[in-house]
Amino acid sequence: MAQRSGQEDPERYLFVDRAVIYNPATQADWTAKKLVWIPSERHGFEAASIKEEKGDEVLVELAENGKKALVNKDDIQKMNPPKFSKVEDMAELTCLNEASVLHNLKDRYYSGLIYTYSGLFCVVINPYKNLPIYSENIIEMYRGKKRHEMPPHIYAISESAYRCMLQDREDQSILCTGESGAGKTENTKKVIQYLAHVASSHKGRKDHNIPGELERQLLQANPILESFGNAKTVKNDNSSRFGKFIRINFDVTGYIVGANIETYLLEKSRAVRQAKDERTFHIFYQLLAGAGEHLKSDLLLEGFNNYRFLSNGYIPIPGQQDKDNFQETMEAMHIMGFSHDEILSMLKVVSSVLQFGNISFKKERNTDQASMPENTVAQKLCHLLGMNVMEFTRAILTPRIKVGRDYVQKAQTKEQADFAVEALAKATYERLFRWLVHRINKALDRTKRQGASFIGILDIAGFEIFELNSFEQLCINYTNEKLQQLFNHTMFILEQEEYQREGIEWNFIDFGLDLQPCIDLIERPANPPGVLALLDEECWFPKATDKTFVEKLVQEQGTHSKFQKPRQLKDKADFCIIHYAGKVDYKADEWLMKNMDPLNDNVATLLHQSSDKFVAELWKDVDRIVGLDQVTGITETAFGSAYKTKKGMFRTVGQLYKESLTKLMATLRNTNPNFVRCIIPNHEKRAGKLDPHLVLDQLRCNGVLEGIRICRQGFPNRIVFQEFRQRYEILTPNAIPKGFMDGKQACERMIRALELDPNLYRIGQSKIFFRAGVLAHLEEERDLKITDIIIFFQAVCRGYLARKAFAKKQQQLSALKILQRNCAAYLKLRHWQWWRVFTKVKPLLQVTRQEEELQAKDEELMKVKEKQTKVEAELEEMERKHQQLLEEKNILAEQLQAETELFAEAEEMRARLAAKKQELEEILHDLESRVEEEEERNQILQNEKKKMQGHIQDLEEQLDEEEGARQKLQLEKVTAEAKIKKMEEEILLLEDQNSKFVKEKKLMEDRIAECTSQLAEEEEKAKNLAKLKNKQEMMITDLEERLKKEEKTRQELEKAKRKLDGETTDLQDQIAELQAQIEELKIQLAKKEEELQAALARGDEEAVQKNNALKVIRELQAQIAELQEDLESEKASRNKAEKQKRDLSEELEALKTELEDTLDTTAAQQELRTKREQEVAELKKAIEEETKNHEAQIQEIRQRHATALEELSEQLEQAKRFKANLEKNKQGLESDNKELACEVKVLQQVKAESEHKRKKLDAQVQELTAKVTEGERLRVELAEKANKLQNELDNVSSLLEEAEKKGIKFAKDAASLESQLQDTQELLQEETRQKLNLSSRIRQLEEEKNNLQEQQEEEEEARKNLEKQMLALQLQLADAKKKVDDDLGTIEGLEENKKKLLKDMESLSQRLEEKAMAFDKLEKTKNRLQQELDDLMVDLDHQRQIVSNLEKKQKKFDQMLAEEKNISARYAEERDRAEAEAREKETKALSLARALEEALEAKEEFERQNKQLRTDMEDLMSSKDDVGKNVHELEKSKRTLEQQVEEMRTQLEELEDELQATEDAKLRLEVNMQAMKAQFERDLQARDEQNEEKKRMLVKQVRELEAELEDERKQRALAVAAKKKMEMDLKDLEGQIEAANKARDEAIKQLRKLQAQMKDYQRELEEARASRDEIFAQSKESEKKLKGLEAEILQLQEEFAASERARRHAEQERDELADEIANSASGKSVLLDEKRRLEARIAQLEEELEEEQSNMELLNERFRKTTLQVDTLNSELAGERSAAQKSENARQQLERQNKELKAKLQELEGSVKSKFKATISTLEAKIVQLEEQLEQEAKERAAANKLVRRTEKKLKEVFMQVEDERRHADQYKEQMEKANARMKQLKRQLEEAEEEATRANASRRKLQRELDDATEANEGLSREVSTLKNRLRRGGPITFSSSRSGRRQLHIEGASLELSDDDAESKGSDVNEAQAAPAE
Repeated sequence: MAQRSGQEDPERYLFVDRAVIYNPATQADWTAKKLVWIPSERHGFEAASIKEEKGDEVLVELAENGKKALVNKDDIQKMNPPKFSKVEDMAELTCLNEASVLHNLKDRYYSGLIYTYSGLFCVVINPYKNLPIYSENIIEMYRGKKRHEMPPHIYAISESAYRCMLQDREDQSILCTGESGAGKTENTKKVIQYLAHVASSHKGRKDHNIPGELERQLLQANPILESFGNAKTVKNDNSSRFGKFIRINFDVTGYIVGANIETYLLEKSRAVRQAKDERTFHIFYQLLAGAGEHLKSDLLLEGFNNYRFLSNGYIPIPGQQDKDNFQETMEAMHIMGFSHDEILSMLKVVSSVLQFGNISFKKERNTDQASMPENTVAQKLCHLLGMNVMEFTRAILTPRIKVGRDYVQKAQTKEQADFAVEALAKATYERLFRWLVHRINKALDRTKRQGASFIGILDIAGFEIFELNSFEQLCINYTNEKLQQLFNHTMFILEQEEYQREGIEWNFIDFGLDLQPCIDLIERPANPPGVLALLDEECWFPKATDKTFVEKLVQEQGTHSKFQKPRQLKDKADFCIIHYAGKVDYKADEWLMKNMDPLNDNVATLLHQSSDKFVAELWKDVDRIVGLDQVTGITETAFGSAYKTKKGMFRTVGQLYKESLTKLMATLRNTNPNFVRCIIPNHEKRAGKLDPHLVLDQLRCNGVLEGIRICRQGFPNRIVFQEFRQRYEILTPNAIPKGFMDGKQACERMIRALELDPNLYRIGQSKIFFRAGVLAHLEEERDLKITDIIIFFQAVCRGYLARKAFAKKQQQLSALKILQRNCAAYLKLRHWQWWRVFTKVKPLLQVTRQEEELQAKDEELMKVKEKQTKVEAELEEMERKHQQLLEEKNILAEQLQAETELFAEAEEMRARLAAKKQELEEILHDLESRVEEEEERNQILQNEKKKMQGHIQDLEEQLDEEEGARQKLQLEKVTAEAKIKKMEEEILLLEDQNSKFVKEKKLMEDRIAECTSQLAEEEEKAKNLAKLKNKQEMMITDLEERLKKEEKTRQELEKAKRKLDGETTDLQDQIAELQAQIEELKIQLAKKEEELQAALARGDEEAVQKNNALKVIRELQAQIAELQEDLESEKASRNKAEKQKRDLSEELEALKTELEDTLDTTAAQQELRTKREQEVAELKKAIEEETKNHEAQIQEIRQRHATALEELSEQLEQAKRFKANLEKNKQGLESDNKELACEVKVLQQVKAESEHKRKKLDAQVQELTAKVTEGERLRVELAEKANKLQNELDNVSSLLEEAEKKGIKFAKDAASLESQLQDTQELLQEETRQKLNLSSRIRQLEEEKNNLQEQQEEEEEARKNLEKQMLALQLQLADAKKKVDDDLGTIEGLEENKKKLLKDMESLSQRLEEKAMAFDKLEKTKNRLQQELDDLMVDLDHQRQIVSNLEKKQKKFDQMLAEEKNISARYAEERDRAEAEAREKETKALSLARALEEALEAKEEFERQNKQLRTDMEDLMSSKDDVGKNVHELEKSKRTLEQQVEEMRTQLEELEDELQATEDAKLRLEVNMQAMKAQFERDLQARDEQNEEKKRMLVKQVRELEAELEDERKQRALAVAAKKKMEMDLKDLEGQIEAANKARDEAIKQLRKLQAQMKDYQRELEEARASRDEIFAQSKESEKKLKGLEAEILQLQEEFAASERARRHAEQERDELADEIANSASGKSVLLDEKRRLEARIAQLEEELEEEQSNMELLNERFRKTTLQVDTLNSELAGERSAAQKSENARQQLERQNKELKAKLQELEGSVKSKFKATISTLEAKIVQLEEQLEQEAKERAAANKLVRRTEKKLKEVFMQVEDERRHADQYKEQMEKANARMKQLKRQLEEAEEEATRANASRRKLQRELDDATEANEGLSREVSTLKNRLRRGGPITFSSSRSGRRQLHIEGASLELSDDDAESKGSDVNEAQAAPAE
């Protein structure tokens, strides 16, 4: 299917030649022959024609060779008419059956058409050659086209999916399934190619041939996955050995933004072994063929034949080179962004997988243990994977296995080692593949955000049925069951939508449910569990095998409809499952192993700890694997019991696959699926060949036939009315009247005329639907009708032609007769003379009249010509008129027809309009009633609105009051502004005076020279001012530092406050912890008491056991005597050890007391103490280990020789002593307990208070739960109401759909309704405009409202009273809202958004009354109904959102439920296990009981036989006298006797053989017993010696421990006393804390007061600053104006000498003022106000200086100019002087005003200063007090912390002691329990051994007796037989000795066989008598 650039015409492989299909000859052939399909072995189905019907059978003639055959009626399948040949969609076939589907596919395939639709499916058959239908031209051809517009193609499927995704915003999926080699992977490639071309990113849009970076990577991901996941199989050279789901993400505009790949079921076993002619994964061959020398050396690569895992060596793929493929793979990796290190690491892992296979193991000679003779391969492997060789070999050959709590090294067999290596290789490759997929996904996922939508492409193995199917096949078939269910479900939904759209009544069947039983059989978790669940369950049992799994499966699911057991025992299959595609046999070999996928966890941990980071990352999930804990021998079922599970640490393959499948199905269900089914035509890979049986099997497996089955259930054939009428009107010629008629009515009439069964058809809105086969029947009828018509037509034509020919023949005959007659007459007359004369004269007669005749003829000709011209003209006119009339007639006819049609349609329209009018009127009435209800509700809401407005008015009044207060403030502000204005007026006066100075220019000419000197002086003054400025800045910095310090102190105070709060909470927490610890101590005490009681009970039990043991001892005293001395020595040593233990415990306690005393002295002592404690702990551990070993050895001695019973008695006495000691300890503990109890009482009070609080909280919780339940109930009610409303809405929507359909028909009447529509549209536009205006006004009002709310929020600080009122109002509002909600009910719940808008409208309705009137008028129109409908739709969406939220909650709840179910399932599994064990035990007991019963029955049977024999003997004895008469009978009895004797002999021989065998076995057992005894004795001696040495050590350690124990007790007493002290200290501390808290609260109150005062002062300061800033601003403005004036003065300095002098005076005064200000500033440095003022002033002065400097430069320039003007200005000096005097007067006035202002300033500053000084002094005093308090509290807290630490240390020590005691008690307990258990085991073993011995002796004695008896009986019989023979030979009289009547028995295993001597004798006498009779 690869793309090809050939020059072949691609349309040949896409389009069908319709000319061939619509050939009338084939149609006639089909109708004439009645062609059908019959089954054929060779072709699947063959065409045949029906000749004759014979009951259930039919005689047919094959179309191919004309042979006749009898076929059953049920086997015949109907053939479609030729018009359906090569149909593109097989769902259109009228006869939907297997034969038709196969034939259609075959025809298309042979024509080169590989794609065919079958309903929702697109069926693809592999052509096995390259076709030119995948080029970019073809992509462009399919781009933007609908599916039905183009022939079938994978591009059409891709295009429809892409367009649906863009249009419907719905995720899409394309599911490609099929067998291996069918072309799934190629088709997925084509889908990706198409999407990459169509949806390439913006960069790639410039040139279509160049895809974007992401598309390139998406296309390059395939070669990488193929090289690692594909392999060559028998069916396919490039078979995907894994399933994949490629998810391509698109953005909103439809461009690709990323991709993701998920994989399923990699066939990892292929990495280890391959079938014949198959290859492993491509990457192995590519690497070995394409790697360079350097890479080969790095990866340690070898030749193809050197690797065991390459089973078939090197097999090349035809047409491909592995070397080139390797380069392509490497290039693809580089394009995907793989780094060089990553690629190298991957190739290393690939090489290591090959190396795994080369590791060889050998079996050792004497044992089964495996060994590795050479480790060169292991070294290579470890080099590649970064492991240690020694550790690897150890882990493989002798792995560590957990036995109980300990780890043991277990030697592995060769088979186990081989299995472990293969499992590791498979797991390594699988992990590499998983990492690779993850890395590709990382490269493809560009965006962190999720794409808008996606298209998923699923490429997964299809349903396949082999002879025997394994676990992998079950997983694949399970997947396909799920996918088929998805298909059935989607098909059902689409059918349902089609039928609903056409308004057809049909009982819908969800065919997806047909597959549910089979799916449940596989996946059901419980009740009863499915196949996967049972498999997982079996994996938990260590003894479970595949056989037990099958048995359990048959037991659980044996009655399931889809499950079958194997019918015969010889069947290879273990069970069968009936899938949708057929019955599948499964063989359960190695299923448990495959499901668990066990690994050698030792090697796995090594790999996890690898030095190679890549390998370590691959094996990071080591905890999740199943370990191979091998058992001693390998079972037959491949490690059936050779693995153990780490419970809870792993998940099975089945579980993981099921989870991934459920995720996949969830994503697929959320998408719109498109189905592609790939089919393999033959297994020979030949193009143009199609195996029908193979294709049929695949169609069945792929679900195509299943889809056809579903189609046949409904109405698969649909035809549009027009087409139906056009094609089949010929069948009903008179049914439809002339003139126009609606298509639906015409079809109804036609069907009535056809008299079809109503079940066979349905009439929809635009189509007519038929069941399968109906159209074929109609086609047949139509063809017959057409043939009849054509035959009649042909007959008429032939008749006409025949008649014409006959008339012609008649004319020819008459002509011939005339010719003959004339010829005959001529022949007669030609020699007659008169004839000759006549002939000569005749021409001469007319010569005279020839000219006249000619003229007449000419005249006639002229007349005729004239007439002809006239006639021709008239004819032309007539023809023209005729044509005009014909045209007019046609036009009129058409108009008539159109008018009749229009009239009929108008009538129908009128009737429908009337009906619709009535319906609309009814709807109007309903809606008007609703409107009235809504208006009533509106009025209610308006009343409530008025109430709310009243509330709002109240609020507004309060607001007004607030505004009044604000206005007062504004008045004050106005007064301040008035003052400012006065100042401005004064400045204006100053400006006037300055203007006067301007007039005095002329007088100032003399003073120009003085200006220069004055400038110098001013510079000096400026320097002085700069110095003053520096001083003031210093003052300001000091002030700022003071301020910062004050702020710091304040922050520190706040921090201290927080710390105190934290410390109080910490102390409370510590108290709570102490209480909890005390409670734990109580619980521990109670536990210890219970343990003591248990120990006492055990002591009693041991006493009982002792009595029982003494009985056994008496029997075995002879054996015990030898070992008593050793035991006594051991007892003595044990006593010594116990004494030593006590001494040690006493010493320990002493040491602990000393350590505790010296704890607080130095750190060095503490270190010593910790060291000693460590040593003590080590000693304890050593003692514990020694004691454990000691006890184990003692128990072994007891098991072997049963001598430990005496020791037990002594141990019991010791236990009593120990018990007495324990009782003493108990008394001490009880006293301690009493002391603790009084302490606990205090804590109980606190506990009672906490319980009281807890109860309150519980009550609150209950109330909340009640509320929650009520809420849930309301939610359920709302959901129900929502459902009801949804149903109503569905009805309304259906009505709407009907109305829309009718509206389509009304469109024809548009001319009459256009005016109405235009009017309504204008009204609508007006309404929409008004609505828009209203909405804009509402938004404006909402903005105003928001502004008002912001103002309110700003003024909230000053309106605390208002807030309270507002809260009250809000509560009232909430109550009112609740009432309104209760009243409104369900509809208001749906119209929440509408209500909000209405409320907003009502709140602003007073301002919008005029607009509301217009709105009300508009609402009365028809369009208001549409608006309400829109609102309802909006509410519906809202409700759907609510429902979706509820569904999410329900899902969460379901998840919770599922978790609960899992937990319950776990418990159920544990219970089942326990029950299973109990059942096993019961079955064992039952089997034993049955065996007993069988033995007893056998015994009874033997006894019965004995009795019968006895009775026979007695009968023979009684009939002895009559023997002579019956010689023949005696002979017969003799023969029978001889036979019996021979049988007895054979039985005796068999018995002897059995006896010998038993004796041999007995001898072997005795030898083994002796050997075991010898070994036992040796081991005992060695262990006794070890025990004695250990005892000596233990005695010392025990003494030390006892000393330590006593020390610990003393320390504990001290700790209790210290604890009491601590509690007292705690109480004191609590009192101190309370006092500190009170003081802290007071301090906080004072702080708050101070803060309030500070705020007031800050406000005053801010006001003063504001006023001052305003004054400064005004002064700045005046100064600016002054500067302007001064500039002008400076320009004319030569003219203004006099004014300069005055200015000097002014500047001197200014300097004085500045000095005064500086002096006053030094006093006012505390105030921040003056700081800012001074800064501003200094800035001004600096600016003045700069300006003066600039002016000086200007003056120097202008000096030259002004000298010229001096002469002219001298005259003006006088006038200027007078002006100067006036200005001096004004200046004096200004100075006075300035002085007054200064005085006022000083007064203000003094008052403010005094106030601030007082407040600052008070604050400082308070701060000092608070600091002192803080220091005190800190000291107290430090002391409290010290005390707490001490108490904690002491408490920890107490806890340590308690824990040590608890450990000791647990150890003693464990020792006691172990001793008891071992005692019980010993007893059981002793009893069993005795019973076995007694049984053996008894059986041996019985056998010996039976043997003796048998030998004696044999000898006696032989003697008697010999005597009888002798007598018979002699012929003498035979005498019988009745002396021996002894009876002997043969006992054979419980049954006895009796034979008496008398019997033998009687038989002998009978024989003798019989012989004697004839002699006489």
